[in-house]
Amino acid sequence: MGSCIICGVAVDGGGRICDSHQEDVAFDFRGNSPDQLVPSRFYRGVVDGYAEFGVFVDLAPGVTGLLHRSELDRRLDSLDWEPGDDVFVQVKGVRDNGNIDLGWSIRQADREFRGILVQDGDTEHLPEAVDDGDDEDEADADADTADRDESAGSATEVESNDSGANDVDASEPETSEFEPADVADAEQDGDAADDTGGEAESDAVASADDDEIDDRDPAIEAAEGDDIGSPDDDHERVEIGTLSDAIGESVRIDGEVVGVRQTGGPTVFEIGDETGVVDVAAFVEPGVRAHPNVEVGDAVRIDGGVESHRGDVQVESEALVLLDGEEAEAVRRRLAEALTAEARPEGLQPLAGDEAVAQLADGLLDAAEAVRRAVLESRPIVVRHPATADGYVAGAAVERAVLPLIRDEHAKSDAEYHYFTRRPLEDPVYDMDAATNDATRMLQDRDRHDEKLPLFLLVGTGSTVESADGIELLSVYGVDAVVVDAEVADAETREAVDTLVSPEIDGVDADLSTGALVASLASAVNDEVRSDLRHLPAVSYWDETPDRYVDLARSAGYDAERVAELREAVALEAYYQSYQDKRELVTDLLFDDSGNLAAHVSEQFREKLETEVGTASENVVTEAVDGVEFALLDTDGYTHRYDFPPTPLLLDDLHRRNANGEAYATVGIGTDELYLRTTADVSIRDVAARAAEIAPAADVTTAGLREGKIEFLSGERDAVEDAIVAAVADAF
Repeated sequence: MGSCIICGVAVDGGGRICDSHQEDVAFDFRGNSPDQLVPSRFYRGVVDGYAEFGVFVDLAPGVTGLLHRSELDRRLDSLDWEPGDDVFVQVKGVRDNGNIDLGWSIRQADREFRGILVQDGDTEHLPEAVDDGDDEDEADADADTADRDESAGSATEVESNDSGANDVDASEPETSEFEPADVADAEQDGDAADDTGGEAESDAVASADDDEIDDRDPAIEAAEGDDIGSPDDDHERVEIGTLSDAIGESVRIDGEVVGVRQTGGPTVFEIGDETGVVDVAAFVEPGVRAHPNVEVGDAVRIDGGVESHRGDVQVESEALVLLDGEEAEAVRRRLAEALTAEARPEGLQPLAGDEAVAQLADGLLDAAEAVRRAVLESRPIVVRHPATADGYVAGAAVERAVLPLIRDEHAKSDAEYHYFTRRPLEDPVYDMDAATNDATRMLQDRDRHDEKLPLFLLVGTGSTVESADGIELLSVYGVDAVVVDAEVADAETREAVDTLVSPEIDGVDADLSTGALVASLASAVNDEVRSDLRHLPAVSYWDETPDRYVDLARSAGYDAERVAELREAVALEAYYQSYQDKRELVTDLLFDDSGNLAAHVSEQFREKLETEVGTASENVVTEAVDGVEFALLDTDGYTHRYDFPPTPLLLDDLHRRNANGEAYATVGIGTDELYLRTTADVSIRDVAARAAEIAPAADVTTAGLREGKIEFLSGERDAVEDAIVAAVADAF
């Protein structure tokens, strides 16, 4: 019977990993049959080649699996794997025909797992058991280590923080059963430097004499801000933004800790200065937090070697010091000055020269500064928008502007997925359900990964009192919220959010869509993507698109037909899996499509809409009350409630087709909710309030201004229908 290498519990059959830690270890597979693979385990493999639908990965000679593109966390064509590269994948399952389904692994280095095991057929053992060395060699290495420790005296204890638990002679390097090879290499390099007189330190206070060093934790020593590196301290600080040109060199960086995450191997500190952010790996032993006294927001100084890991720049820490006093203040002052200078855009140039947008310049610049500042502070950005064509256009515009800034700021290639999230809302109201979801995620990320609390950017939502409870929940945690909305907004929400941009709030009379307003905001966030955004405002309007935006889209190569195809395609895709951002698909539609994809999807949009409109039109009941013509549709009985199009979009189309004259109203009523469309400027809140007076037992309330939604008790449906008709007639 074996014992688990992680927790030490007994494992049946002589295995070396218990059931609860199967996914904490990476396996080198040395079997010869797919049937020997264990589902859910992570395996080291070698990239065999690409196909249109995924990547083939060899787990052993003759044992090859498929990592389907649907399993990737990025687009297949953005994956930087090359044939022959070592990678880590998860075995999802083995089919009856021997085909192996693989899953994505976010961990792509030995040090990110808590251990490495060899699976030789159906048996498991440590890598050392099959290496060239034997027990006698290991005993010799241990003896060498003991001799070295004895000769080094107490200074060895201080020098061992990052580079591993045991230092060995450079001529006989050894890797512990959990220790990644690159950490062992770092030790070897450090020992070689000692032998040649370089006296490189391994993550500690170097200037203290042996008789001055007590038995305190090395991290506490480092926290006192003593000098690090070689005794003469001849390192010069380099900017993080230049590290890609310093691969293989030893450098010193000063900056602020913007994130900390503990992997199965080293502790990874995200360090930012005025030029960028980089990951710094500090190693004590697998899964153990290095420098437990260093937290997000601390000013630090780091000496280390610059390396490239799968295309990402990373610093392997040799020494880390927590700065205080004047040194810490100098770092923070330098960052603050750079942040202020870089975050505020120079000015706003509205797309198509829209004068209404220009009137909102101050608020838009404040919003743009908040977004840019979040990027520079390594603060995640969460964009909330309705799952509509207008909402998706607005969200995609911000995404197009922000992702390049994140890529420029962070050396890590997947930073854009880590620091930017778009979360569509099925209903254009930021209610308690959405806010609770967001609060739960952000608190988990804060507590589990030491992430900063995010900036919330709400576009096309969050500006009405129906969103007040959700906004207030965020404010309890002190998170920043920016709201940009071209439609109905309430003055009461201005105090609840940090920045509110709305034509209605500022008294600007304009025919703006949220997509048009946010596209100009996005151009202020990142002027380099301005040309990519020119067609978006036209896409965001369902009808009566202002000529200025039609002309702007045409100048960008998008005629009226193509704009309509984009609008319809986005609307259809927005409906399906409405809670997903569909980042890559939306990017393909709005920015990278030559026309084929949008044309294909928009054709489906038209077919589905025409079918539904035909069914609904045959079942519309019309009546006239006090000079107002009503079209009433039972949406429960005469629509496909769980298929496209959604009720609001269907009613929009019915109303556009059938409204004639200035006194026309379309009402779609279901079990406990209804949607209202009118040709006059009728207040939904006033209608709901009047209906509540007429049907007091129905608990009639406004559920959403933007989509004209009213809710009520299902048992009072007939009374509510009569009350709504009467209230609308009174409002005309």
